[in-house]
Amino acid sequence: MYDEDDINLLDNEADLESPLDKIEPITPESEIVKPDPEAMLALLEDPQSQQRMLAARAFCDIQDERAIPHLIRSLTDSCPLVRVSASYALGRNPSPDAVEPLINQLNRDFNGYVRKGVVWALGNCRDRRSLNPLIDALRTDISAVRLWSASALAQMATLGYEVVIGAIPPLIEALVQDPIPAVRSNSAWAIGQLCKELPSNVVYATAIDALIQAFAEDKDLGVREDAKASLLGVGDPRGLQLIETLEQEGWF
Repeated sequence: MYDEDDINLLDNEADLESPLDKIEPITPESEIVKPDPEAMLALLEDPQSQQRMLAARAFCDIQDERAIPHLIRSLTDSCPLVRVSASYALGRNPSPDAVEPLINQLNRDFNGYVRKGVVWALGNCRDRRSLNPLIDALRTDISAVRLWSASALAQMATLGYEVVIGAIPPLIEALVQDPIPAVRSNSAWAIGQLCKELPSNVVYATAIDALIQAFAEDKDLGVREDAKASLLGVGDPRGLQLIETLEQEGWF
């Protein structure tokens, strides 16, 4: 388990935003001149860490399978900025070959920024091997990593019934218990995404109950709104009826 203070800079509001917020260019897409893949591939092995970092960041905009082995090696770079950039780049260039190296780095990297990028990348890889590591991160890591672990678990929706029912209980736990509202909000959203893939069974009913509870009782308005949005998105009759009743009674 990671100490909440191990990288306390991650616990401010800005660091609960998307992992790519500080990397993606603000230039309109039509005006972006993408880097030369050949030059960036060479720079991934440059002796200077600044050059390796810039090259890894370039592959957040470039999709090129040739970069994947280099980016996997960069996950263990001595410079944390290179490791962060490589994580994001692998999220943009997802590959089954990257899943185990990403999991290994999630388990051993003491830099919270790196772990945040890794869980985002694991979500984009959409691989069932990521399920248990993401659950562990949701339960034990610092808040910024927990938040993106919840979002990454929503990506498990396409991987089949067993994976979905494995992801929902820890998300319910986070929705009910996590002390950080943003983590609870992302958990509510993720539960809604996963419920769309479930038949009406016990797991589904438990998830809907948790969303209803969050909508009716959470102290944070944002969490309540995200729980409501998930209930509306799933279209569960009980949830829809409760929303209508509470709004008619002027609860909100």
